[in-house]
Amino acid sequence: MKVATFNINNINRRLPNLLRWLRQAKPDAVSLQELKATDDDFPLSEINKAGYGAVWHGQKTWNGVAILARKAEPVLIRTALPGDATDHEARYIEAAVNGIVVTSLYLPNGNPQPGPKFDYKLKWFSRLKRHAATFIKQEIPVVLAGDYNVAPTELDIYPTKSWDKDALIQPKSRAAFKSLVEQGWCDAIRELHPSEPMYTFWDYMRNRWPRDAGLRLDHLLVSPVLAPRLTKAGVDRKLRGEEGASDHAPAWIVLD
Repeated sequence: MKVATFNINNINRRLPNLLRWLRQAKPDAVSLQELKATDDDFPLSEINKAGYGAVWHGQKTWNGVAILARKAEPVLIRTALPGDATDHEARYIEAAVNGIVVTSLYLPNGNPQPGPKFDYKLKWFSRLKRHAATFIKQEIPVVLAGDYNVAPTELDIYPTKSWDKDALIQPKSRAAFKSLVEQGWCDAIRELHPSEPMYTFWDYMRNRWPRDAGLRLDHLLVSPVLAPRLTKAGVDRKLRGEEGASDHAPAWIVLD
């Protein structure tokens, strides 16, 4: 079973890129972030024609998350992260696909920091940790997939000081990610590629894609009961170089 996460950065604008990748890569489950589309504007017909069922939670202009399933319909579990009934941003969705639970999460960016946006990021992380702990406790097979907006270590960002004040690499952001993983989650990409950067994001600015000035922000965390089934993991980098590409590339894993 192949599970992927992809920050599509506007699903309707990048739809040709997405459909081409689905045909080539044939992932069984796909977590999408940054749909930048309302629920009514989700391109379900085109997704269905490509052989995928879908559940989604859209939002006008920004955010928005979805889960696709190849030759199947994802079974929707929830469309919001528990813990704050006042939070209406479309950043989390959860569904069952082929006997496992798959999430699509779009963690807040947190910039500028310090400030309320960074506080929101850390609070969202805390809510995610509490929810993730229930999966561990109940021994549920889960892939916590999505754009975490955190480069966890120095290996996950190209050599530079230009991001030093950015929320993506702050000590508190990295500590929150580390604390989540230490519940027992397997950071699948890093597990199988312990010494390679494995970037998933290259900003549009400052020629960063041609320079390979990337960051690893998109992660697939595998629950303990699922981790023994992990066989492969990678990043489909070439998608980032396509015309009209998202600034992210899909990250993926294969489970036995």
